[in-house]
Amino acid sequence: MGLEPSIAGDKKFSTKKKQKSAWLYSQNAAPYIFVAPFILSFLFLYLYPFFSAVNMSFQRVLPGQTTYIGLSNYERVFNPTFFTAFQNTTVYVIVTVLVLTFIPMIFAIFLNSRLMKFSNAFRAGLFIPALTSVIVAGTIFRMIFGDSDQAIANQFLSFIGLSPIEWRYGAASGMFLMVILASWRWIGVNVLYYLAALQNVNHDLYEAADIDGANTWQKFRHVTFPAIKPIMIFLSTITIINGFRMFEESFVFWGTSSPGNIGLTMVGYIYQEGIERNDMGFGAAVGVVLLFIIFVVSIVQLYLTGAFKKDD
Repeated sequence: MGLEPSIAGDKKFSTKKKQKSAWLYSQNAAPYIFVAPFILSFLFLYLYPFFSAVNMSFQRVLPGQTTYIGLSNYERVFNPTFFTAFQNTTVYVIVTVLVLTFIPMIFAIFLNSRLMKFSNAFRAGLFIPALTSVIVAGTIFRMIFGDSDQAIANQFLSFIGLSPIEWRYGAASGMFLMVILASWRWIGVNVLYYLAALQNVNHDLYEAADIDGANTWQKFRHVTFPAIKPIMIFLSTITIINGFRMFEESFVFWGTSSPGNIGLTMVGYIYQEGIERNDMGFGAAVGVVLLFIIFVVSIVQLYLTGAFKKDD
């Protein structure tokens, strides 16, 4: 008789264990299990560092000592060096948005054409640069666009009758180096995005347009462009975000110091102040301002492109 409560308890525990196991493998638990890695990574890798940076921006951080100083770091943010970094980054963002939005679209339209031969080989070739490390690619680009007359780029200029250029010592040529490196790496990826959208277009629409007598431009405007517009908005948005947070393309050409700050970017400025000069509080304040700039510019861009408009 004394064993009956124990047996009943074991059965109750076993039933609860089976219920938990059944819930774990049920359809109700599946969404939470699949979303859990993203939630955890977002909390620990993004949300926690964000609040830590905001808190640090109100502090003076010294080795072994932290002091709250109010808005003093933000009062120092808007200085000539900050505006130089902001100007360089803004120009970089504008140019890369134009290049990485429209040139891949043109390539994708040609690759999607039925007249295009070996299109699969071209797609693979365009995607390979994205697999290359920025440091490795940057080292090769520094050799191509070297300062000596024997560099490949300067030899080409000499061949067409132009004078050699000291690529890393001019504002325009320096910006060209950063843009060309980013374009070389990401054009192929953006082409694949456009191709995915183009291949989902119903070909009956093109046939109907042919019957109505539409020309090539009219078919692009009324059939092709509406299909790829969401991809264009997406690519322009991520290009803006990645442009403002760009650091590697500048670092591989100049390190942390460029002549006349021609290669200084916003993230490079944060690195200079926070890491090299050990002023983590001020660096955090610049980072918070940069985050606000990215947020505002992204919202304006999405509004102007009609991303917030509901389809009728």
